[in-house]
Amino acid sequence: MHAIEINGFQKTYRVGFWFQKQKVGLKKLNLLVNEGETFGFLGPNGAGKTTTLKLLMGLIFPTAGSAKILGRDWRDSEIKKRIGFLPEQPYFYDHLTPRELLDYYGRLSGLSSQQRKLRIPKMIERVGLTDTPNVQLRKFSKGMLQRIGIAQAILHDPAVVFLDEPMSGLDPIGRKEVRDLIQSLKREGKTIFFSTHILSDAEALCDRVAVIHQGELRGVGIVSELVSKSEGRVEILWQGAQALRSIEALGAKCSEAGEIIRAELDENSLQRALEIIRNSNARLISVNPVRASLEDYFVSRLAHPVEVAQ
Repeated sequence: MHAIEINGFQKTYRVGFWFQKQKVGLKKLNLLVNEGETFGFLGPNGAGKTTTLKLLMGLIFPTAGSAKILGRDWRDSEIKKRIGFLPEQPYFYDHLTPRELLDYYGRLSGLSSQQRKLRIPKMIERVGLTDTPNVQLRKFSKGMLQRIGIAQAILHDPAVVFLDEPMSGLDPIGRKEVRDLIQSLKREGKTIFFSTHILSDAEALCDRVAVIHQGELRGVGIVSELVSKSEGRVEILWQGAQALRSIEALGAKCSEAGEIIRAELDENSLQRALEIIRNSNARLISVNPVRASLEDYFVSRLAHPVEVAQ
């Protein structure tokens, strides 16, 4: 069974003077997400990522189309108990403490007093806030607020977790903390659907990704396959500037970092480049194939949309 099934979602807004003009926020979207996978929804700002998530959450209504979550209509009130959601810019009452906030959301999720008593301390520990359970949220950093945001999204142990730009605006430490939380949710078998424009995070976390641009789905791919494709080029690292000019003559793109030189060249020129390094008594450090990156796929889909096969 698919965890998420989107069938023809569309969203059109009325804008302008007297709302006489129409703006397309989301074109006809068809998308399938498997149970237990981490799915990345990629796109630049304004691409339609948040619109899609708001439609799935029932915060706005589609102009056309429908969806299913865990095999049931996305508007079914019972399905809301099995999903968790962290919006891109959540607002929490800043005078509350983490313990009070989670108690509030636990009540909204239908957890009993005993369930809240057991789960809240574990959740605070899980997101790394054991030192600040009684500190008001107005004193929290952006990363800490994201962690408490994820805590409220998973407090009721949902099967599907929706995260809108969970790493946006975080420093490297905050991003790592959030990535670790997402990976732990995946190990528990939860389905995670998150939107982002930070491609390195998607590459590290996702099983599959979809690219959306200007409200239109441009491509869906398996991350491991996308980043394993060879480009027919190799990268050589060596120490010894005496080989630089000769290798550049082979058409290589070279860059220097201190005594280390990096060159990217066609794999057909590899043997000749190695001979040059050997004959010049330079020290070879490594030879690696140049693989395609998720960024390459992302940029290509923005420029050249293709028929999407899922």
